[in-house]
Amino acid sequence: MTNKEHDVGTVLVVDDHRFSRTIFSRILTDVGFQVLTAADGVEALELTRSHTPEAFIVDVGMPRMDGISLCGRLRADPRFQDTPILVTTASDVSQVVRDAFAAGCDDVIHKPLEPAVVAARLSGLLQKASAYRELARIRERLARYVSPRLRHIIEADTGEETPIVPELKEIAILFSDIRGFTALSQSLAPEVLFDVIGANLSRQVDAVYRHRGYVDKFAGDGIMAVFDGPRMARDACDCALEIIAETRRHDALPDGAPMPLGIGIHAGPVVAGNIGTGEHMDYSVIGETVNLAARLCGYAGALDVVVSEDIRRSVDGDDADLDFSHRHQARLRGLHAPMTLYHLRPVAAALS
Repeated sequence: MTNKEHDVGTVLVVDDHRFSRTIFSRILTDVGFQVLTAADGVEALELTRSHTPEAFIVDVGMPRMDGISLCGRLRADPRFQDTPILVTTASDVSQVVRDAFAAGCDDVIHKPLEPAVVAARLSGLLQKASAYRELARIRERLARYVSPRLRHIIEADTGEETPIVPELKEIAILFSDIRGFTALSQSLAPEVLFDVIGANLSRQVDAVYRHRGYVDKFAGDGIMAVFDGPRMARDACDCALEIIAETRRHDALPDGAPMPLGIGIHAGPVVAGNIGTGEHMDYSVIGETVNLAARLCGYAGALDVVVSEDIRRSVDGDDADLDFSHRHQARLRGLHAPMTLYHLRPVAAALS
């Protein structure tokens, strides 16, 4: 098998008539293509073991394996799911054309062949395939920067003439942050700091996705994650405890001390929707719930998870393995009255 994605500029012509194969070869080489040939579907599949053509031209009527069966076999191969397949036929029976498209071909040309038509149809299919592959590469790169949930929202919105309408919804929000980040950044070389934080953030993101949340944004040395659904508070708590455990296990600073990560979690109403201008939009959540979650994170110590009374009540009855310890009142910036807070730990840690 070739180690390239495709044999660039190569077309595999599959036809049981030698004369047809010769005609196709002349037409295609005249416009710059390289040509491979096979006398039937079985021989064509043998060739695909060592070659990955950019396109196929397949005749319908062939011995051993006909063109329609070959189309189905090619589409079942992950390498050729999007590769252009141009079917040729001397038949004027419309059912043949329907069967060819049902098997996965992209276009049908009737014999006798017109060289200009063959070249134009094939070039058009190759351009579409190239554009599709480039779009797939862009989507793959975009997935590294945009959460799956946000990507789904954007894709669902592409066919709408009006923008996403803001909606009021109940969610749980998790903020993480490194304690003393400014001092830490001054004591470590930039490349060391970047590697350590990057590895930690990667584990945080993985934990968020495992617990059915999504990352709304990165805040340099931490994240803002959103959880919704009937188990949103429990999911956020489990995610926070996993992040702390993973940080203890993997993310030591150069001096051997664990990464001083703190987490805050709060639940409540937010407004979710597009924020920004027509040229630059950001889908996010806003409201006092977001602000309070951020302040709880600021209140947390190193390797500490601080949660609100709302979170504690939300998981009531589903908290046998959670320890909401050190219940106390705290005055947070922007609040007139004290807020009830808890420090969250797994029960095993509380009993040890």
